[in-house]
Amino acid sequence: MKYISKQLVLLVLLGTVVLSACKANVSRNDDGSVTVETSVTQEQLQEVISSSIADPLVQELTVSLQNGYVSVIGVRQRLNDASKTDEMSFRLDLGVSNGELTASVSDAQIDGIAIEQNRVDNWNQTIANRLAMIGGGNRNATLQSVSVTPEQVTMTWLANR
Repeated sequence: MKYISKQLVLLVLLGTVVLSACKANVSRNDDGSVTVETSVTQEQLQEVISSSIADPLVQELTVSLQNGYVSVIGVRQRLNDASKTDEMSFRLDLGVSNGELTASVSDAQIDGIAIEQNRVDNWNQTIANRLAMIGGGNRNATLQSVSVTPEQVTMTWLANR
């Protein structure tokens, strides 16, 4: 029975990674657990952030991967005058807390004016949830680390038996 449950966990984890379309390196550990390292491209992350913001007035959102963080800039149409736009920007830091991915948006501004904290809090949660889903997270896996480089976001997951 233990063998079947180990294989099922591995199959579910690998299926999630394959369906998420991100690159993955899988290795079995001596204790029977599996370590999965997944990588997410700048384009994939840009789609996650755009869909997490879910604001039809935001256009031309650009994600730039830096060493250790993500820089996001965009243009937002004004609600009361579609012919005018405002610059939008924020910094995104990714981390790990209790085996789960965290997202922390800071310095979020539209034309130099701070974006409301409740909106930023929603973005944090939504970005973390969606990125974890495409990055290979599932209920049987705990996130060990996340890193951001100019090339990609890398997450290392541990799936226990």
